[in-house]
Amino acid sequence: MTSQTDFFTRKKTEINVALNEVQQQAAMTTEGALLLLASPGSGKTTTLIMRIGYLIEAMGVRSSRIKAVTFSRASALDMKERFNRFFPSLSHEKPDFSTIHSLAFEVVREHFQSRNLSYRMIESNSEADNDGSYSSEPPINKTRILRDIYKRINGDNVTDDQMEELTGYISFIKNKLIPMDRLSEAKCDVPKAESIFKEYESFKQSGTPRLLVDFDDMLTIANEALAEDPVLLGKYQKRYDYVMTDESQDTSLVQHAIIEKLVRKHGNLCVVADDDQSIYAWRAAEPQYLLDFKQVYPNAAILKMEQNYRSSPNIVDAANRFIKRNRNRYDKNMFTLNPKHSPVAITELPDYRVQANYVVEKIKDAADYNEVAVLYRNNSSSIMLMNALERAGIPFYMKDGDNRFFSHWVVEDMLNFMRLTFNDKRPDILEKIHTKFNGYITKQQMAALTELSAGESVFDTLLQKVALQEYQIKQLQNAQETIVLMQGARPLQAIRTIRDKLGYDKAIEKMCERLGFRKDYLVGILNTLEEIAEPLDTMEDFAKRLKFLEKNMKESKFNKNGSAITLSTLHSSKGLEFSSVYMIDLVEGVIPSNDDNKKLENDQPGDMEEAVRLFYVGMTRAKQRLELLSYKKKDGEPVQTSRFVTAIRDIQDPPKAEKIPIKPPEGKKTRRDAKPSVPYNPNAIKDIDKLEAGKRVQHRVFGGGEIVLLDGDSVEIRFPSETKRLSVNICLEMGLLEPL
Repeated sequence: MTSQTDFFTRKKTEINVALNEVQQQAAMTTEGALLLLASPGSGKTTTLIMRIGYLIEAMGVRSSRIKAVTFSRASALDMKERFNRFFPSLSHEKPDFSTIHSLAFEVVREHFQSRNLSYRMIESNSEADNDGSYSSEPPINKTRILRDIYKRINGDNVTDDQMEELTGYISFIKNKLIPMDRLSEAKCDVPKAESIFKEYESFKQSGTPRLLVDFDDMLTIANEALAEDPVLLGKYQKRYDYVMTDESQDTSLVQHAIIEKLVRKHGNLCVVADDDQSIYAWRAAEPQYLLDFKQVYPNAAILKMEQNYRSSPNIVDAANRFIKRNRNRYDKNMFTLNPKHSPVAITELPDYRVQANYVVEKIKDAADYNEVAVLYRNNSSSIMLMNALERAGIPFYMKDGDNRFFSHWVVEDMLNFMRLTFNDKRPDILEKIHTKFNGYITKQQMAALTELSAGESVFDTLLQKVALQEYQIKQLQNAQETIVLMQGARPLQAIRTIRDKLGYDKAIEKMCERLGFRKDYLVGILNTLEEIAEPLDTMEDFAKRLKFLEKNMKESKFNKNGSAITLSTLHSSKGLEFSSVYMIDLVEGVIPSNDDNKKLENDQPGDMEEAVRLFYVGMTRAKQRLELLSYKKKDGEPVQTSRFVTAIRDIQDPPKAEKIPIKPPEGKKTRRDAKPSVPYNPNAIKDIDKLEAGKRVQHRVFGGGEIVLLDGDSVEIRFPSETKRLSVNICLEMGLLEPL
């Protein structure tokens, strides 16, 4: 055991790690509860590892008595690797690093074993059970169960998008600990989602010889087991004297509940988090838990790590002032001592279609591709980027590639129309698209065609042998003629013909109205296909290009440690850093999304705050260069630059504060050099200290609003119609503001 001073001095000499004053304080605050608020790039993992080392070497705590829990497997591995590097002499006895799911699984396994309960994990296609045994039962997994239940309840096959939403809905319910009688609190657009959820839960408990358990069940079962089994709870409470949780802004209610039970005896809990980087509300993360930390742990210490070691002052200042738009947060002031670099670049392009090529031109001469990232909100943005990068010969690593684009039914539809131009004698192809063009073929007519087909053109068979309505004849003749004329066409021309002459776009529109699909998303897929098709000569080339890009996307994961540009969603970029970052598609409807705007309009809790945090996370990935990209048009329609981009522009180049002229009372004249007479307002705010971000005020001209930012003589106030920047001195002198 060494003294406090000796420990930090020695580690600086041994591994060249020196903690600043707040970091040292965090490492030395070992007893009781501690909430460590860590701004981006503030060295939180280093501080956490040094805290563990301090407990062991300076305080004599045994390594095995320390539990470090993190949100992801990658973070747990990173902590293990860093601990080994910082403390190689302690490699024989390491602290217990794990994810919350790993901890929960351990609890669940012991709980079931003590009760002789047989269970089976269902999150994998493998026949090997996660309890280590092999089953003679047929393979069963969560996706297959849900697909079967959905079809049984709705009489149709579930789409990939619906499956994603359904699994997210189930996970949300479990992580929020929502009981069965309050399922309406969780929103889901999948038809009869509540019924599907209830049947899914029932099937897991009684539909097979063994209890079925998914990843979210591990958390809820572990929480219930610790609550109901004092022997099991006592065993885990006695195992650890110190517990630390990292990335706690991403932790759900059930996860917090498990940790609370674990530390109830000793209360030695260190929570490392940043409420400004909580971006997983849709995954049931509970940022409010951090804001209410003192309610759970009244004697807790709260420390703020505000020094950013990653980014240039230009980026840090803009991001720090931007995040202050949010009011449900701890007041922090991120700063840096790094040397200055270029301001945040803001670029508005004429059209969405030129965005991918613009980015490629900007990054093609980069000295180190590993230090460049392109970030976007939606995975669909990655396809055009990937296409442009591959054509330019620039290697890329896609952090969270989504292959579903290539298997999407819209893509399959285009390929099936093209297949008909090669062979119109296949009713199986026509059956897949017969409702998606202007032939108006009914299900009964399609069934008749399938029975009658004998190697003839499907159109000839329909026209000659199937009972049709009068209006259908001309339509089918035109469709047949169009298909014939498409033979040998360039793929771009073929796609536009399918969309226009065959009426695919109109069919899509009707499907969106009937089934609730998002039209902009489906049209976006079609436009992306046109972009891919544009330089190609044949439809065979187009089909091959799609296969090639799909293969490229899958293989891009092998470029992670090579020289490659990183493509990532904003959500998946958290924790990463790059010298140069390009944030793309920064338009209204994307970020903030239409859903964000609806929340704001409906005055829902948190309204747009998570979207602000997501944008902030993207900005703070950049070390030296950050460029924000928007455009004026997409898919032929005008779009508006994101209000967040406008906010950054105003932060870097503030507009002049508006001076509101005050008219003198009727019938009174004023001398040119005299100040206008202002009616006395006894409620007016006269002291600048009464103005602070988050406070609601009433303006004499603009009405009620919320103070977003104070900057010298300028105050930025968000009114219902727009955000205005006003002169503080004039507002106070004229008595224009009063508290609301």
